[in-house]
Amino acid sequence: MTKDHMFTRRRLLMAGAAVVATSGAAGAAALLGGETAPGGAGPSPVPGGTPAAGSPTRGGVKPSAYRLQPLTGYGPPRARVRTLVRREPFLRVAGMGRAMVLTFDDGPDPRYTPEILRTLREYDVHAMFFVCGSMAADHKDLLRQMADDGHVVGNHTWSHPLLTKMSYSAIHAQMERTSEVIEEAYGEAPRWFRAPYGAWNRAVFHIGADLGMEPLGWTLDTLDWRSPGTRTIVERIERQADPGVVVLSHDAGGNRSQSVRALRDYLPGLLDAGYQITVPRRRMV
Repeated sequence: MTKDHMFTRRRLLMAGAAVVATSGAAGAAALLGGETAPGGAGPSPVPGGTPAAGSPTRGGVKPSAYRLQPLTGYGPPRARVRTLVRREPFLRVAGMGRAMVLTFDDGPDPRYTPEILRTLREYDVHAMFFVCGSMAADHKDLLRQMADDGHVVGNHTWSHPLLTKMSYSAIHAQMERTSEVIEEAYGEAPRWFRAPYGAWNRAVFHIGADLGMEPLGWTLDTLDWRSPGTRTIVERIERQADPGVVVLSHDAGGNRSQSVRALRDYLPGLLDAGYQITVPRRRMV
């Protein structure tokens, strides 16, 4: 496959649209590309903390009959439009049946990310990876794998600082530098960002919009960074699984072997229970 063909494939994987909602009654039907209503209520607290049929068999394992078919219409990429400045992050997927989103923060890490990618590939599902620029710069090959597998890569800043304690220019540098690394390795500038620690403020939203990105939080925090045990992580996900949930896990930032093993345990169970594991894609208008 030529370099031009690979680049085109990556752009096609990023094209399309999905419906994503913020928490709270006013945001439950919001569309990506719609504008937050002036004076609208801020996000309501959710578990985990805020805002702070027929595909080929892979790896000899037949994908679950319940896994989500591609949501996007594959066609030529459209020109990017100005991104609206949000007042709160998107927290949930809405209007898509029993859809859930799996997200992994802080990577990529060559010790844990490859196994997570293998598991996702085995079950033919897509996830989101919010990468730190300092990690991505050293492991661009893993971002290329994410692109080839159809995963979405988002911006998680360069060094995972607490943005709410930083100046506007320092926040901009953290996010812009990371976007540049992602675009170089992934073949597409990131369209999503997540503030470290879920700590958002007005400057973060403005800078994210200026760089063409939408903010995504989470609904279900696995707390895997505490290393609570594989079984505990699995039970948290099984107990809190629900249509529209965005799951927060980590593939770097410490020993993530429990997160790797937990994914292999809970993913087939979610699929067999009828959950559709998908990735949201910003509406291009």
